[in-house]
Amino acid sequence: MSAADLQDPRFTDETAAREALEDIVWPNGPHCPHCGNADAAKLAKLETKSARPGLYYCNECKGQFTATVGTIFERSKIPLTKWWLAMHLIGSSKKGISSHQLHRMLGVSYKSTWFMMHRIREAMRVGGLAPMGGEGAVVEIDETFIGRKGGFEVRQGAWHKNAVLTLVERGGSARSFHVDEVTKAEILPIVRENLSRESHAMTDEAARYAQLGNEFAKHDAVDHSRGEYGYTDRKTGAKININTVEGYYSIFKRGMKGVYQHCGEKHLHRYLAEFDFRYSNRSALDIEDNERVAKIVEGAKGKRLMYRRPSESPLA
Repeated sequence: MSAADLQDPRFTDETAAREALEDIVWPNGPHCPHCGNADAAKLAKLETKSARPGLYYCNECKGQFTATVGTIFERSKIPLTKWWLAMHLIGSSKKGISSHQLHRMLGVSYKSTWFMMHRIREAMRVGGLAPMGGEGAVVEIDETFIGRKGGFEVRQGAWHKNAVLTLVERGGSARSFHVDEVTKAEILPIVRENLSRESHAMTDEAARYAQLGNEFAKHDAVDHSRGEYGYTDRKTGAKININTVEGYYSIFKRGMKGVYQHCGEKHLHRYLAEFDFRYSNRSALDIEDNERVAKIVEGAKGKRLMYRRPSESPLA
């Protein structure tokens, strides 16, 4: 984030912040989130002294609304200027930014900042995507372990840790999943659902991937047990390795261990969404900070999160 970015009116002017939000949430003009009415003749902007800025009235359902309704910003008492700055800082920090650091920068309580960050991660989460890869595309697949499983004692090996499966398309996006176990029964259904059959899959030597060549266009593996980390296919010239997905894990682990330090198992899927989002919208793909933040706001629609009572799981 450059010094010039800090002069952005979205970070200092509440009107500019609200109008910028409306431009993204309502690209074709205001519409009622209650009944779906988008007829400008039946929508009225309330501009009385008692009406809060950006408030609209729908003559169809008699409801009132703003651009924040149905988004992660709904009913938040935190100014939109601070929301914009938080999204910019999270979106532009390669390894993330801690809640403590952000709460000092925003001047917002730690509790509120922590909740803001989880809302923003939820906006970063993308679901229902088409399979990755395609004809001629290389998708690398690997697993890693992070943190500690809740309710499990520490045991020898990595099985007491949370398992993460990641698919990374070379020159493209990343898609990660928190899985219970790194077994064939757990891994392969996810791979089948998220990988195009025309793709060239690359993995390590794990037996669970042995049959991928029967289901996808091609499958190659590197055998780490023999000290093999990459080679070139003499016939096709293809670079056989899983260095891209391992590079993704390098960033992910540096962020989780160096910045966030601790992550509860129930929240891991949102941290994965955060790192997937930044990787899939990185500068190498010609996506810079402002466009990245716009994508976060676009993803904020329909994802309102609320606190739970003390007896309930927060942010379930």
